[in-house]
Amino acid sequence: MTRRQISWLFFGFSGRVSRMAYFLAGLLLAIFQAFALYRFTLAPEESGASAVWATLFWAVFFLSVWSYVALGVKRLHDFGKPGIFAVTLFIPMVSILAFIILCLYPGDDGPNEYGEHTNAPPDG
Repeated sequence: MTRRQISWLFFGFSGRVSRMAYFLAGLLLAIFQAFALYRFTLAPEESGASAVWATLFWAVFFLSVWSYVALGVKRLHDFGKPGIFAVTLFIPMVSILAFIILCLYPGDDGPNEYGEHTNAPPDG
């Protein structure tokens, strides 16, 4: 996988992404968040390490929010829905159901208005 594909997967809003790619990318983001939080909780209070891990956690958190939205939009595109429905990923309790639906609901067979293929930038 190239740097361009990784950048598109986690930060781009156009194109389509499959159920498996959506799930695995979301899992990877959750692991990064959990690791940064774990390291922060292990660092002694008032130490330089604590400040570094806290800053890293917040940076990973905000990048993850952007990535979750980008992944959700592309997943919705895979079955022909507009990306605006990705806001459901931020509604408490509904977000869990939305994530499960996005992981399980099959995408369109063949091309749709959002792209020719899944798991590739629209022009690549």
